[in-house]
Amino acid sequence: MDKSIPSGRQTLVFLAGVGRGASEKAMKLAVRAAAEEATDFSWLSKADIVFIKPALNSGNTYPATTSPIAIGAMIELLKEKGAGRVIVGDMSGIEHIKLSPRGFSGSSRRLMESSGMARVVRAAGAEIHFFEEAGWKAFYEDAPAEGSYWKQGLMMPNILKEVQHIILMPRCGRHALAGSTLGLKAAVGYWRTDTRLAYHRDASTFQEKTAEGNAVETLLKKQRFVLSAADKILTTYGPDKGYVVEPKNGLIIASESVVAHDMVSLSWLLENRHNVSRSEKNWLKDPYSSQFIVSMANRFLIVRKLGGWGPAFTSEKLTRNDIHAIWDDRVLNHAYKVFGGIPKVILEAANDGVPENLKKQLSEMTTLST
Repeated sequence: MDKSIPSGRQTLVFLAGVGRGASEKAMKLAVRAAAEEATDFSWLSKADIVFIKPALNSGNTYPATTSPIAIGAMIELLKEKGAGRVIVGDMSGIEHIKLSPRGFSGSSRRLMESSGMARVVRAAGAEIHFFEEAGWKAFYEDAPAEGSYWKQGLMMPNILKEVQHIILMPRCGRHALAGSTLGLKAAVGYWRTDTRLAYHRDASTFQEKTAEGNAVETLLKKQRFVLSAADKILTTYGPDKGYVVEPKNGLIIASESVVAHDMVSLSWLLENRHNVSRSEKNWLKDPYSSQFIVSMANRFLIVRKLGGWGPAFTSEKLTRNDIHAIWDDRVLNHAYKVFGGIPKVILEAANDGVPENLKKQLSEMTTLST
């Protein structure tokens, strides 16, 4: 942790509790409670178009991807608040989808169906959009902040130009290369193949570019808040599979700040990992334990698929990021610089389902000791 990073402003993060095995109704009520505390929706005017960005990295079910129940609840709430149209969309990972100037292979649409997300989106009355289906030219360049580790602008989908608002709905889980996959990491789903190639090829600053990808003009202007259903947590491996923990007291996490949201979400991920036995973590299938595996997986499984053998052999080394506390996370540590300091996280309960001791514990985990 860089001691020179200044403290930022007080930032609210709201928690709604949901019990293990809760009904769909209880889950929806918890999502609504967290969302309505996180924002007053004064930014939403009648007939506005809202884009919901989930985590659809694969066709696997929640928590490998975003909770369909949470998305359904959000769509219903937005329509009640006056949204004219709600669009849900993403582009899945290179393991499943590859877009090129000549076309694309794979189908995010099929994966959304498989995850259970598409049925819920349609039932709630929202539209579905997949970036690869719009084609290679349906992207525009959005520049990162001055001094960025990105060597060129990020190619973002044109659909974001047509909407007035964005709501980010990630999940809480581990990631074989990035360490965790929360709100900041979810931005990768927007990017065209060439941007994803630069991200993985120039791997020495992989974590820093993750943070900077959230500071492009479109997201700074249009993203209203971040909400994660975290009543199930993917505690090992990731992003598509791993050991799922369903704690007695699950959480919905919501904030207007993606950085503060991720501080709490990562704390919750680490807490649930700590509460799982060593055998259940199945360390043999968790590649975080090997620097060699992490680096080779990025080089030959990801970069090669994105750009071919040439970039694979010339790509930079991806350094494993061991995360034992949130202050170890290079993504967050750089995000503090990008977004103006370390937020002073203020945790508030959005319903009566959050035990006071749990709120206190997460508050301590997100407070930097001096």
